[in-house]
Amino acid sequence: MIHTALARKYRPTRFSDLVAQEHVAAGLAGALARNRVAHAYLLTGPRGVGKTSAARILAMALNCAERGQGGADAGEPCGTCESCRRIWSGSANLDVVEIDAASNRGVDDARDLRERAMYAASAPGRFKVYIIDEAHMLTREAWNALLKILEEPPPQVVFVFATTEPQKIANTAAPVMSRVQRFDFRRMGPHTIVERLQYVAEQEGIEAEHDALLLMARVAHGGMRDALSLLDQAVAFDEGPVTAERVRQALGLIDDELYAELLDLVAERRSEHVFPFVARLVEGGADLAEFVGGAGEALRALLIRMLGGQPDGVTETLRGAIERHAERYSEGDVLRMLRLLGEADWAIRRSPHARLHVETLLLQWTLLDRTVELQQVIDALGKGGAPPPPAPPTGGRAAERRSGAAARRSTPVSGGNAASATDGGPDAAPPSRPIEGPLTLGALVERWPAVVEAAGRRRRLVREALSHATPASVEGDEVTLEVSDCEVHLEGLERNRDLVAKAIDEVTGRTARVAYRPAAVEAPPSNNARRLSRKGDRDERLKAYRSQDPSLDAMADALDLELLE
Repeated sequence: MIHTALARKYRPTRFSDLVAQEHVAAGLAGALARNRVAHAYLLTGPRGVGKTSAARILAMALNCAERGQGGADAGEPCGTCESCRRIWSGSANLDVVEIDAASNRGVDDARDLRERAMYAASAPGRFKVYIIDEAHMLTREAWNALLKILEEPPPQVVFVFATTEPQKIANTAAPVMSRVQRFDFRRMGPHTIVERLQYVAEQEGIEAEHDALLLMARVAHGGMRDALSLLDQAVAFDEGPVTAERVRQALGLIDDELYAELLDLVAERRSEHVFPFVARLVEGGADLAEFVGGAGEALRALLIRMLGGQPDGVTETLRGAIERHAERYSEGDVLRMLRLLGEADWAIRRSPHARLHVETLLLQWTLLDRTVELQQVIDALGKGGAPPPPAPPTGGRAAERRSGAAARRSTPVSGGNAASATDGGPDAAPPSRPIEGPLTLGALVERWPAVVEAAGRRRRLVREALSHATPASVEGDEVTLEVSDCEVHLEGLERNRDLVAKAIDEVTGRTARVAYRPAAVEAPPSNNARRLSRKGDRDERLKAYRSQDPSLDAMADALDLELLE
């Protein structure tokens, strides 16, 4: 006895049976109930979501003498009359014709279809329905031959075009799009597919684990027909209940335990284990492109969990690994890993050296520098401290390298940065005693280095700008500073006028109002001198860039970066 495929046996026979396509069912059934059927429809969407089934149900309802006339069944075919059974079974029918456009795509086929459509239906009150599947395969000339009949069709004739690529029709025959009513079918979610598979399994007396159905739904990529075919395949693979392990064996899927191990490997930065890990995949016959796709799904699920959501379509094994790692990764790190995966995906799928690309990708993940919030760095620098280090890994050689680097950073270094290493916080004691009596220019000039340091403890950019300023005059409580070398320093000091005033008050004990003026400009050097000082000009420009962007300057100092033009 020949077994009827589950995808055929449980194909919808009514609009209400269309899974996850309620908008399409309501539109078509409502048009039938109100006698507002269009002469041409375009049904679009991924494969296996019900396009051809909906076209057949429409043809059945148009020619069903016992179609529901009111209530919930309005517009629904009965499914039991002779006409409905012949149309649904695909038997020869004068009024309903299904055409595969992939093999009947030329202009002659379109002309033949146009001529046949001119003949009346086989009986009064019946409709002639032409269902053209894979409609995007029709040539431009074939569409041109159909344009006139689509614009002015004979009475009682309905065309239904089904396609997975509507954009090709729009590019090949744009005028057609305005002559049809378009319905877009949705891709089905994993939970929707699992619920339908559970229903089918119960009807067939099949015992299936929930994780096994989840795996089928994930592999089906939103297509119900593909999911039912996978269930058929898993049942035929062996006797007994359908388990997740059985589905993996039947479909050649990669075990979720490997994705959990991958998350461990990356979190612990075990770069030395990457090559043995990939070797096990290759020895086990795993499809590396499929593995990378599954790794991307695992990272996506991890990111959803880290952002407070609950990923769907995830087996219990992978869900446990995600819960275990939600606190060990940062959102920024996962996003960077996904970006690296996206860049390597094409090469892994197309290159003959896929293994090398996978190894390189996993090494990039394990060696990835962990991110630190920029605001944390700026806050730490503003307090005079060191930037917060990235969260250390839990083990492996990377931990030893990081601890060694930390030890080297803690070693005192002599040189130009020694002064910055001894800076105190903003509440440190002032380097000079307050002056007695009114503030004078001489007293301010004497204490000016201490004022620069006091302002620098609060903001390093101000220290850099004040190094180009000198006290010019003191009149009462107004202090005028003369700023030289660069307009950027003058602008930066203008924005930090209150901070400089507080630094003067801290060092001298006198409240002051601060004003600025540019220093006198010397005559420009000759062309020869300008060429000789090109490196000096470059250094000045880089200083200007750092002064304009406080975050850039803070990061450059904190991470010991070299700025290049």
